[in-house]
Amino acid sequence: MRSAPEARVSPLAGLVVAILAVSTSAILVTWSEAPSLVKAFYRVLFTLALVAPVAFTRNRGDFARLGSRDLFFAAVAGAALALHFASWFESLNWTSVAASVTLVQAQPLFVALGAWALLDERVTGRTVVGIAIALVGIVVMSLGDFLTGAAVVGDDPLYGNALAVVGAVTAAGYVLAGRSIRQRVALFPYVTVVYGVCALVLLALVVARGLPLLDYPRREWLLFAAMALGPGLFGHTVINWALAHLESSVVSVSLLGEPVGSTLLALVLLSQVPTPATLAGGAVVLGGIYVTTGARRADPPGDGARAVDD
Repeated sequence: MRSAPEARVSPLAGLVVAILAVSTSAILVTWSEAPSLVKAFYRVLFTLALVAPVAFTRNRGDFARLGSRDLFFAAVAGAALALHFASWFESLNWTSVAASVTLVQAQPLFVALGAWALLDERVTGRTVVGIAIALVGIVVMSLGDFLTGAAVVGDDPLYGNALAVVGAVTAAGYVLAGRSIRQRVALFPYVTVVYGVCALVLLALVVARGLPLLDYPRREWLLFAAMALGPGLFGHTVINWALAHLESSVVSVSLLGEPVGSTLLALVLLSQVPTPATLAGGAVVLGGIYVTTGARRADPPGDGARAVDD
């Protein structure tokens, strides 16, 4: 039986709120002038500070269910998530929000490929078609402006787009590493362990680069907190909650709204007008993702549909 609060909340309404929240992520990252690794570290650290008390209060017993093998894969998931944040945040310094968010959202394609290569899962013809369509869109987004001679958005769009694809690949690694654990362990204990490892990896990268950790104006701290509270807590945490109440295919398709929402916000708030190649290629990529996620509807909830914490 659902608890009283859950009974009063519509999963679809929660999903709408979550998609709106995650759509702000790229805008907040772009507004911040801190180094990319520092932004990523504080977003994860502040999100950890929000979820850990809930985990230790409500789900303390679930930590005991994490064996050594589970802890290993949770650590792998956390490291993959750290690399995802590092590469995606940096991509926003070089390419447009529209291109970056669309490309990083292509992680279901790499989840499908990884599940086939590493977990011996069957790949259907529809999955192959969806991946092929999305790859065509990625090529159009990355090279179309250069081939047509159109003005580009960003200092080095090709490099930024490549970083966004790396972000998608590492996001897929996060999902694949944590999928079996997530089926046995409650949400908050799982993300507490993963976010803890992720924060440590990002901290190590920040220290290795010699980047300052504390010397930032108040505006930056507010943006760090907004990244954790909006996209982190009200975004992907709510999406993971919705997966317990809705079909994974519904959640997968709804996540295609993030690139659309981010592109519109970038147009209004950042005056970033997407180029024709970005719009055309982005539409093709989203179509390929739709076909691919539709082919994976028989998967257990959350396997291919769970969103990475952008």
